[in-house]
Amino acid sequence: MRRSGRRIGPAPWAVALVLLTGACAGGGPDKASTEATPVSASARAAAAEKRLAKNTLVPLEGEAPTPELPVTVDSSDGREVTVRDASRVLPLNGGIAEIVFTLGLGDKVVGRDITATFAEAKKLPQVTKAHDVSAESVLSLRPTVVLADTDTGPSEAIDQIRDAGVPVVVLDPATKLSDVPTRTTRIARALGVPEAGKALNSRIAEDLSAAKAGVPEGSRPKVAFLYMRGSAAVYLMGGKGSGADSLLEAAGAVDAGVEMGLDKPFTPLTSEALIAAGPDVILMMDKGLASVGGIDGLVRIPGIAETPAGADRRIVTLEDGVLLSFGPRTPWVIDILVDAIHRV
Repeated sequence: MRRSGRRIGPAPWAVALVLLTGACAGGGPDKASTEATPVSASARAAAAEKRLAKNTLVPLEGEAPTPELPVTVDSSDGREVTVRDASRVLPLNGGIAEIVFTLGLGDKVVGRDITATFAEAKKLPQVTKAHDVSAESVLSLRPTVVLADTDTGPSEAIDQIRDAGVPVVVLDPATKLSDVPTRTTRIARALGVPEAGKALNSRIAEDLSAAKAGVPEGSRPKVAFLYMRGSAAVYLMGGKGSGADSLLEAAGAVDAGVEMGLDKPFTPLTSEALIAAGPDVILMMDKGLASVGGIDGLVRIPGIAETPAGADRRIVTLEDGVLLSFGPRTPWVIDILVDAIHRV
């Protein structure tokens, strides 16, 4: 697998995303965590790059939890949903799927959304076309519970699945680090494995703490998060609520869009705004950078070359399915960003 995160400057180098490891559910460290516990940000990023090649998740250690059902949980669409059977789980979001697998329930997952890009999910039937859910595809897999979020649609498809008698638990979207434990807890409760949820939250918290410890004192580079799809002429700058703002804060950086007062998650990009923002580093998704012709194509976009980031070609990219997933791998995103953004 090619390296999926890169910052290019006077001395080109690359960073990559990787699967989360950490403390286990049952009283000892996960195997992957005991392999190495690098202290420096660069060592942690190097370890992340090595593990990324596997593109696999690290479930909680020990025997898979046994769901204790039925349970009745609150759904973010205002309903109360009773889950009686978790033998055939269908997550309609990549981040949700990562949590289900990491809880140790991957063998119960029967299908996937297009954003579930990790290796364990690759062979599962895809039930989305672009990002729209196909109710027929979902129902053909005979799920006993469907996990979605409020952005999942179209609404007619969700209604059709629910009308067929399938419990649909809807979750709020995760757009910041503080959403991770809440989402993990809700998914674990809905599947009848609350203790596994507590163990996973503990592991994530420990890994986040370790990642943040790598931020150098006194260093606050300015980073602009750009969402681009060149083929569709989509050029946006992230602002408050983009998701990247929360990650950049944890990585010891200043979100350039937030600093200049962008109060929406994404705002159409203009050369004047970008030059005024003056980012030291530009953060993008892999596919976004590829869609504009790589770094050479990016710096030809008006305004990019006039920023410190563009002039120095300081670009960091991370894999699309992980950067804003806000799940078990998020601590590794912070590890990568800390090293990529602060290295001179």
